[in-house]
Amino acid sequence: MLSLIANYADVNGVADVDISGAEYDFVRSIRVYNVEFARQRESGDDGDCRRSEKVRVGTYGVQGDFSWSSSSVTSLPDAFEGLVGWGEHCPSLYGRAVFIDWTDYQGNYGFEQVDY
Repeated sequence: MLSLIANYADVNGVADVDISGAEYDFVRSIRVYNVEFARQRESGDDGDCRRSEKVRVGTYGVQGDFSWSSSSVTSLPDAFEGLVGWGEHCPSLYGRAVFIDWTDYQGNYGFEQVDY
């Protein structure tokens, strides 16, 4: 099996397959959101709303190279569940999750969310 894989990889183990064509757009449509934490609550005597978050989004490039970048709760897709009320009237919220969404080769939207 490893010898078969070696036929499609360079000396660094990187796949030597061209996926830049439109038929591979489904790969580039995959987004991985890592909500390491998102919390919102009222704090102190003045009732100030305190918010903190660490959200990253991972995407695939033209040749399938994966990279992370900073993101925010407000950039999460509408299908994401668990932080309803973020930025409004300061309900107490806390969430951690990994959310993955994509569009398949037929144009159908799909997603999965795992809270932790």
